[in-house]
Amino acid sequence: MIIMECEQLSPEWFAAKVGIPSAASFDQIVTSKGEPSKSRQKYLYQLAGEIVLGSKVETYTNAAMQRGTELEPEARQAFEFIHDVQVRKVGFVFQDEQKRWGASPDGLLENAGLEMKCPLLHTHVGYLLDNKLPTDYFQQVQGGMLITGFNQWHFMSYYPGMPPLILKVDRNEGFCEKLKAELDIFCDELAVIVNKLKAL
Repeated sequence: MIIMECEQLSPEWFAAKVGIPSAASFDQIVTSKGEPSKSRQKYLYQLAGEIVLGSKVETYTNAAMQRGTELEPEARQAFEFIHDVQVRKVGFVFQDEQKRWGASPDGLLENAGLEMKCPLLHTHVGYLLDNKLPTDYFQQVQGGMLITGFNQWHFMSYYPGMPPLILKVDRNEGFCEKLKAELDIFCDELAVIVNKLKAL
């Protein structure tokens, strides 16, 4: 695991992510069953374009997403208080020196990672009642474990004034093996596309 010590959303962070498949978007590469995603080609083309441009493409952000970003420090403090731990903030984490793919965890603990969501109230209530990792974040959480080598990840859904949902998620080795295989294929295809674009 190679850790970049920088602020997320900083210029250094965006530069590190140019053309790099990131855990938050692993659902665009594989489904929760480890099969190729229907969004795969679109994500391939996006990353290839970023590599040719040499810069990260701006992505869509709505008011709810912005609110979630603003609440993240408060959510992290709540997690630290509840578990009596200090969460390490990091910028971007690569699996190894090849730096083919990576993740931006919301925090690292001694032997685990942390993914926090600060959703709208109705979504948070639904998460509380389901009391399980939302399917939308399965690939992201398992991807975080693949990249860091950890066997456990904490998932937290936070809404001010409501009970938080905090879950411990175990590594799914079978899925991680499928994910790594698909990531290798994806990155090989990405390199081919980039070479074709540069030859135009």
